[in-house]
Amino acid sequence: MLKSMIVSIPTTNRPEVVVPTVLNIARQTRLPDLLLIVIASEKDIDPIAIENMPFPVSIIVSERGLTTQRNAALETLKSDDLLLFLDDDFVMAPDYLANLERLFLDNPEVAMATGTVLADGIHGPGLTHRFGQDLASRGKPRKLDKQKLQDVYNCYGCNMSLRAKHVVAQQIRFDQRLKMYGWLEDVDFSRQMAKFGRIVESQSLVGVHLGTKTGRSNGFNLGYSQVANPFYLNGKGTMAPLRAMNIVGRNLFSNLARSLYPEPEIDRWGRLKGNFKALGDLIRGRLKPERILEF
Repeated sequence: MLKSMIVSIPTTNRPEVVVPTVLNIARQTRLPDLLLIVIASEKDIDPIAIENMPFPVSIIVSERGLTTQRNAALETLKSDDLLLFLDDDFVMAPDYLANLERLFLDNPEVAMATGTVLADGIHGPGLTHRFGQDLASRGKPRKLDKQKLQDVYNCYGCNMSLRAKHVVAQQIRFDQRLKMYGWLEDVDFSRQMAKFGRIVESQSLVGVHLGTKTGRSNGFNLGYSQVANPFYLNGKGTMAPLRAMNIVGRNLFSNLARSLYPEPEIDRWGRLKGNFKALGDLIRGRLKPERILEF
């Protein structure tokens, strides 16, 4: 039995991005029972811009950091809640929440679920809200089909939902050693939850991840995390060794190959330098994810 459907959006320093995402939730055929917006500063969102929403909205101020902000939302849960984490630039199809509720009601063995991403701007310069809204709204409403639930290794952090009873009973939390943007925090959390039920992807839950860029950021810290975080999660036991090596190798090769002709929005040289810094720390025995706070 599910009592409340809660949507949580952690956001930092992107008020122009999160506000349209919040307004878009009002288009859902099944509205959330509560929207939790977790910010690190009062400047992260304009409360006046989201007044008079057709569902309750609560703004929580937390210490900055994706894992910390996600944990702030987890602290509010009761056992019979259903929680959906959204990135501040994820646009849901209008039937997303209705299908999500049905999925968890009909499949008590499911611990976590993620949707099908129709387009992902993270792999390029980013997509506009108008594009995301138009694409997510196309086609006929999707009926939830139990046969279309596919078991996956982990949920995708831009849209991942969970059955709260496991979180509450086992005190499962996001690993706050994964600093700043918490790269691979979705994998770590999913593998913790996998002990208590299925982790699935549904073709009836669809949306668009805009991958909104807010300027060309220094890639060094991300490059360091691309190596440090997989090795850390492997040592922790929430990432298989081969998967960790594949992720490190793929990112290293990609940054090396594209550094000669980098994309305008991506600091490939910075990422590559971060990769090599992390490999050097691995050899010296001082590799750890929180090292990015020292740079």
